[in-house]
This record gives sequence, C-alpha cells and structure tokens, in this order.
Amino acid sequence: MITPATTHRAPHPYMPDTGDPRYAVRHYALDLDYTPRTNRLDGTATLDVTVLAETKALKVDLIGLKAAKVRVNGRAHKQFTQSRRAVQVKFDAPLAPGTELRLELDYAGRPAPYRSRWGHIGWEELDNGALVASQPIGAPTWFPCNDRVDDRATYDVRFTCDREFFVAITGTQGHVRTRGGKRAWTFASGVPTATYLMAVHVGEYREYPLGTGRVVTPAAQWPRVRQAFAPLPDMVRVFEEWFGPYPQEDLTTVVTEEDLEIPLEAQGMATFGANHCAPEEQRLIAHELAHQWFGNSVGIAKWEDIWLNEGFACYSEWVWSEASDGPSIGDCAELHHGKLARLPQNLVLTDPGERDLFDDRVYKRGALLLETLRRRLGDEPFRTLLLRWATERRHRLAITADFTALAVEVAGESLDEVWQAWLFDTALPPLPSAN
Repeated sequence: MITPATTHRAPHPYMPDTGDPRYAVRHYALDLDYTPRTNRLDGTATLDVTVLAETKALKVDLIGLKAAKVRVNGRAHKQFTQSRRAVQVKFDAPLAPGTELRLELDYAGRPAPYRSRWGHIGWEELDNGALVASQPIGAPTWFPCNDRVDDRATYDVRFTCDREFFVAITGTQGHVRTRGGKRAWTFASGVPTATYLMAVHVGEYREYPLGTGRVVTPAAQWPRVRQAFAPLPDMVRVFEEWFGPYPQEDLTTVVTEEDLEIPLEAQGMATFGANHCAPEEQRLIAHELAHQWFGNSVGIAKWEDIWLNEGFACYSEWVWSEASDGPSIGDCAELHHGKLARLPQNLVLTDPGERDLFDDRVYKRGALLLETLRRRLGDEPFRTLLLRWATERRHRLAITADFTALAVEVAGESLDEVWQAWLFDTALPPLPSAN
C-alpha cells in the first residue's frame, strides 16, 4: 500500500537549473512599467523570503532581463552576480534556516520567450500588446522569482502601461489610476500561487461580465466570444456540485484576437485564442476551468505528479459532457481508452519524464485511472473522494501518495493492484466493466 510521504525540497530532476530549494518566498510585490511600442519592461521586484537551509547565497531566477541593483532589507547589496538564467545574491556569513529577508531587485530590458524543450514559453510580444504563458518555467522572463512548482506565494502587482491598453494580470483587480498618457493597474492575489500560474495580458481589450466572472477580449470579437463561452456559468455550477465551492478569488477568461496553439490556465484566469471559440472546442473551456480546483488550488509538490492536475482536468471534461447531455462519462472513457491503446505503451504515469511531461497520454491515462476508481468504488463513494480531495486540500500541495491514501480510506479496502497497474506499470490496463 502507498502511504503519504513527506516531501523535501531539492533540485528537480526534470529542471535542475530552475529554482532554489534553499529558500521559500512568502510574498512578491512587483512594480512594473511596460511600453508596448518598444517592448520595454522596467521593474522592481520585492521578495519576502524565508531561508530553509543554511547557505551563503540565494539564487533568483531571471531570464533575458538585466538586474541593475539589489537591496537586502532595504540596504544596497553589492554582492550579486548574474548569469544567463539567474541572479546570485551572496552573503559574507551563512544564513541560518528560519532567517527572514526582504530582497529587492531593480531590473529592465526587452522581455522575450524562453526557448525550452516544451517550446517557447514566458513573455510573448504580440502585434498589439503582450501575453505571458509561463508553464512550466517561463515566469523568470518577466519577474525575478524562485521558479519552483512547490514554492507558492501571495502577490501584489502594480503595472503601468500606455493608457490605450487594457491590462489583466493574475489576481483581483484593484485601483486603476490614469496620469498623463499612462495608466497604472493594481492586482492582488491572496491565495498561494505558483510562479508559473502568474499571467499577464496587455492589449486593446474590453471586459464583459459573464456569470460571476468576466471575459476580457477585443470589442469586435465579443459577440462570437459571448456565444462560445455562454456555458461557462453552468460549468462552474456543475463543478461546484462535484468538487466544492469555486476556490479562487477571481474568474477571468481572456480570449485573444490571435489564434493560440493551446489554451492555458493561470490562477483564477484562463487564456484562449480566437480559434477556441468553435463549438467543438467547448471541452477545452471545461478543462481550463477545472484547473482552478486541480492544479491551481490543489497544487502538485513535484512535476512528476502532473497527472494530478491534467488527469483530473481531463476527467472534468467528461463530467461536463455528461451534465450537458453529451456522451456519458463512461462513453468518453471507453472512447479514449481505445485511442490510448493505439499509442506507445512506454510511459509511467507517476514519472513521465521531462520530455513527456505534457504528453496526452498523461492526461488521458490519469483520467482513465479516475474512471477505474469510479467503477470500482461506485458513483457515490467516488464523488465523495473527489469532493474531499478538492476541499480538504484546498490551496495545499499534494503528491500522488496523498491521493492514493485518501482513496483507500474512502474505499475501505486495498487498491494496490489498481495503483500498480495504472501508476507504475507502462502497459494500458483494461477498464473494469461499467456497473
């Protein structure tokens, strides 16, 4: 039987050069000034940090932008160096575990995407503005940070831009002040948020209410967007019935005027391209919304467990399909099991590897594991399991062993053969017969 394990902070095997396990950030305060015409970003990032392991240096991730000054606890700090990927802040004496510091970095430059094995990620300059899609390690392209999936913090962001542009950033929007040709926008995120879930949108947008949230999109595009995203309030209702109350402070949907390869979630926000307004793309709306529970609220402590994000979001697509009079959950599972069976059987769900981190087999195999549990436990215990998972671990980090332990508790029996077949073996198991 798998039992919950205590996670420890260490360099991640998939991303060994990203993040610093020697400290954690409690809060980020970002004061940014952006000029779209020249794609120029000037900023000051203030990080309230707690030292976790004795060290004489702290590494702050920053890519493509130049750090000009560093302050520690409000005083100028000359002992820092910058490499292609990070700023090293050095100290004369070792910092003891538990030490709390305030790091301030002034920086500037022309932000650009980071070329990774998952494609170009991070800050992207558009024809008429900019957007940020940071998953998994693109956040340092626009602010200095400890870019680790297990280091979640709260945020305050002040973003100044030319007044003709609309700005949407992760967090609840606060005051917007106009002075001369500039407008300063403020945003606050009071829930624990991973760096990769911080998003930025700059464009000639307008905002429109939709349910309890809002849609941000160009005015000319709104009629088509309104029709495509009309089911969103009903999706929220269905998911709240399954997974508990909507867990975020904000619900913002951004639909760009450009086509995007894939939509992407952020904390309390999701981004779609103009091409995602087609009726057949409705499942993607459900998928990104579900991430507000799975991935953004219940967060993973290590990237190997990404199935806890993507498998649950994929399963939520099937939940919405059944609730909206489409194919049933069982029918969706059978369809995708057949498709998965035709793909290579060489992926371990709990350790897919860096290259296959976002492989569709992770998404679908994770969802099929959940369907296996539904057929094994029965509908009512299974829904109890998902509800407890989403509510009891609200805004907390989790690993696979946490979920398997809860599933065994709800089932009241050993599920070792299920875990072995779906989590650790590579061959695709058969689905149990539907009751």
